[in-house]
Amino acid sequence: MSDTSGTPRSFRPLRRPRPLRRALLAVVGTLGLTAAAVTAAVPSASAAAPPPPSGWSQLFVDDFNGAAGSGINTADWRYATGRGYPGGPANWGTGEIETMTSNPENVFLDGNGNLRITPRRDASGNWTSGRVETNRADFQPPAGGTLRVESRIQVPNVTGAAAKGYWPAFWMLGAPYRGNYWNWPSVGELDIMENTQGNNTVFATMHCGTAPGGPCDENSGIGGSTTCQGTTCQAGFHTYRLEWDRSSSVEQIRFYLDGNNFHTVRENQVDATTWRNATDHGFFVILNVAMGGGFPDAFGGGPDGGTQPGHSMLVDYVQVLSSGGGGTTPPPAGNRDAYGTLQAESFDAQSGTMTETTSDSGGGQNVGALAGGDWLQYKGVDFGSSAARQFSARVASGAPAGVSGLVEVRLDSRGNAPIGSFAVGNTGGWQSWRTIPANITSVTGTHDVYLTFTSGQPQDFVNVNWFTFSR
Repeated sequence: MSDTSGTPRSFRPLRRPRPLRRALLAVVGTLGLTAAAVTAAVPSASAAAPPPPSGWSQLFVDDFNGAAGSGINTADWRYATGRGYPGGPANWGTGEIETMTSNPENVFLDGNGNLRITPRRDASGNWTSGRVETNRADFQPPAGGTLRVESRIQVPNVTGAAAKGYWPAFWMLGAPYRGNYWNWPSVGELDIMENTQGNNTVFATMHCGTAPGGPCDENSGIGGSTTCQGTTCQAGFHTYRLEWDRSSSVEQIRFYLDGNNFHTVRENQVDATTWRNATDHGFFVILNVAMGGGFPDAFGGGPDGGTQPGHSMLVDYVQVLSSGGGGTTPPPAGNRDAYGTLQAESFDAQSGTMTETTSDSGGGQNVGALAGGDWLQYKGVDFGSSAARQFSARVASGAPAGVSGLVEVRLDSRGNAPIGSFAVGNTGGWQSWRTIPANITSVTGTHDVYLTFTSGQPQDFVNVNWFTFSR
């Protein structure tokens, strides 16, 4: 989802004031639930994700089942909030004008098996909306196989002048974009469904190469479009699918609407280096509704005073499948060296955390807003055959006096006992970094590592920049 300036739809929040963070979320969440309950009509159709066809394996699925007004499952998804990644392009790189939030007014489950992402406008004319992405960023086809990424979606049911500036999308970004935010379009972007201005047209695009121009004709990309049949894209649910096929001599990325292939990008359409840079890695999945920006501008602009807020994109399910090449993507086991520097923001799953730009030497990001009950998961950490006996982490804390907690290491399950821990309190500020060691129970082999955080107080008590193990 690029605009005409050549930067992608990026995302990430600025830090909220620490002592107020969780209290504000609780208050806003309560208000949002009330508004959501008033405005969310029951959709006309809902269905479970279909079972994998013969020969396909399921890598990921979310049917968005949950209580009305509840949030996304943060074990699988993360909220992308604010107006851009810290240190990345402003306005998500596209010129869109909304602020993305985790407020249930903007992002919530409707109790009927759907995720709703709803743009809203306040009395001052400021727009908010929602954007969520998978924690996993390893979605790619196995060698000799095919990856299928699919969702059943009803785009916002608004047309004409009232739809001016609406920009719903279901798309993917190359994993190397996380933590960099300036390497687009070379790392690849796969737009499975874009729609704008309430038109009955679906766009699918691959972005790659360099911008402007380059082998992929940026900032337009290699794109195609079609129309929704039967009911319009706005009036009903339709199924949007990508199939990334490595089973033939010429790799293909195919785009489908309701099972009909309407656009295909082939490896031989660009040079080998461009294709490799755009596809030789995993991807993560994104759902969002933007307001304004380069894409709506190409079709008349907006939003303006006639644009009507409050129309939701409904997502019935998201499913990722794999076939051939052994039936699964390459396993993560063993792909992390326990004795290297494990960046905290490279987690595979998390709960209760946020990422932000760090002031520590080397730059990059840290994971923050860590309080009791929060956790981070790192898959496939290889300790080798000689036992590790120590754990060290680079941490900072601006917690108030009397607030402290434990940073714990657990293996393979958050329910397992910690193999080691250390206590941390105020270090002089949320960007005042210290490296703290701790002894651990001897460990060998390959494990999923969990960092868990325990505290007797409800406040955030630590940031983590990186961690490592030693023998």
